[in-house]
Amino acid sequence: MGKTQWNPAQLLETSGNFWLSGTLHAAVKVDVFSTLGGKAYTGAGLAKKMRCETRALTMLMNALTAMGLLRKIGNKYSNTFESETFLAKYSPQYLGYIISHHSHFVESWGNLGKALKTGKPVRTQANFGDRKFLESFLMGMFNMGMSLAPKVAEKVDLSGRNNLLDLGGGPGTYAIYFCLKNPNLNATVFDRPTTRPFAQKTIRKFDLGKRVKFQPGDFTKDEIAGTFDAAWLSHIIHGENPASAQKVIKKAVRALKPGGKIMIHEFILDNTLDGPLFPALFSMNMLLATTGGQAYSESQLTDMLIKAGTKKIRRLDFRGPNDSGIIVAIK
Repeated sequence: MGKTQWNPAQLLETSGNFWLSGTLHAAVKVDVFSTLGGKAYTGAGLAKKMRCETRALTMLMNALTAMGLLRKIGNKYSNTFESETFLAKYSPQYLGYIISHHSHFVESWGNLGKALKTGKPVRTQANFGDRKFLESFLMGMFNMGMSLAPKVAEKVDLSGRNNLLDLGGGPGTYAIYFCLKNPNLNATVFDRPTTRPFAQKTIRKFDLGKRVKFQPGDFTKDEIAGTFDAAWLSHIIHGENPASAQKVIKKAVRALKPGGKIMIHEFILDNTLDGPLFPALFSMNMLLATTGGQAYSESQLTDMLIKAGTKKIRRLDFRGPNDSGIIVAIK
């Protein structure tokens, strides 16, 4: 988008794009797509089933049809292949949890001007104490990780490694797929105690209870029990200010045996910090939510790894969704 030749129409389209996201958020919240399933309903029929007001829900369904997320034949609406695949709860590729998580950001983005004046967050991380917020975040990460983790496991060489630390690993998706790829590997997921039920449920689903353990703790405050020959840090550094990020990386490196490998997976900015677009916008999201969190560049992450006592630092030939990348180093 940074190279777009802007004109009034594009500016106004961008300004009003929150109408699209608001419509999608509402449809996911009331669960339109799961309720439709594989059937077709009139607006009145679906409104009765969902206990919604008919006129309002019919307007929503017309908007979703205009967005290409529903199909309308006569006066009946049905899912498209894409909406049923990605937006119906019974689908293994369901994205509704992360979309619900995004909806929690709307109010804070409306207060961006305040954050720019004060430099302080306008959204509190205390929302992680709310079960619905936590569920949308963790299950959103799980569903996204389910599509990405197998590809990451193919790219990351863990041959000869026996004990993996998945720091801030949430539901344990990456730890699971690393173990599936490497039969001799055991893993420890280190995350908040409130995360444990979600992780244990996921681990049981893959029948890996003997190989993937959960260690409760706050990685910004608590020490990590045990020593490991590999550490995986996926999307946790961006929540920390530079000083705290450095401490977290040092802590992970301390938990490694000599020769251990640390791997950092993040939305990585160019070294000029002005692109790619998603990491640059993600930094704004961290401005709204954290005290000093941000997306980091490859050079910033490399410098932190050097200060933590690692060498042989390199970036893998991997580009994930929204310009995520992986940097590896050896203790």
